[in-house]
Amino acid sequence: MKKITLVLACLLFAGHIFAQEQTNNGNARFPSVDLKTLDGQTFSTKQFFDGEKPVIVSLWATWCAPCCKELAAIDLVYEDWVEEFGVTLYAVSIDDSRSASKVAPYVRSKGWEYVVLQDINSDLKRALNVVDVPFLCIVNGQGDIIWSHTSYASGGEQEVYEVLKELMSK
Repeated sequence: MKKITLVLACLLFAGHIFAQEQTNNGNARFPSVDLKTLDGQTFSTKQFFDGEKPVIVSLWATWCAPCCKELAAIDLVYEDWVEEFGVTLYAVSIDDSRSASKVAPYVRSKGWEYVVLQDINSDLKRALNVVDVPFLCIVNGQGDIIWSHTSYASGGEQEVYEVLKELMSK
């Protein structure tokens, strides 16, 4: 019985992974999901892409120390990235309805210039198959996920910079 359960679980997991829409170059497409702005307006992830400039999407939470460290580290170089690559960072909070009210004051206290959105029901988190945060991905202007990682280690922003540099040199 345990073997059957394990096999079924593996098949369901594999099917879920392969259910993501793939592009011609083998990269996954970024999912279309409605999120909320900090003032409660609906914001579709379709609005992330202009066909040209890269986008960074970070899933984070106010209660996640590594998430906050990663966004703080990127904040130190973000202005340079915007100037060099024209990139926009969407910081998508996965704080649920109990802690969502803490997001706006937290962001204001940090002075982040990112576009901050809320995924209160975890729709984007589920659509991306994200288990743990922080989760960060780089998406090209057409909506293809080029690179992603989970977790944060000091200096990780340099790897993000290198991926952006390579993407923009193509």
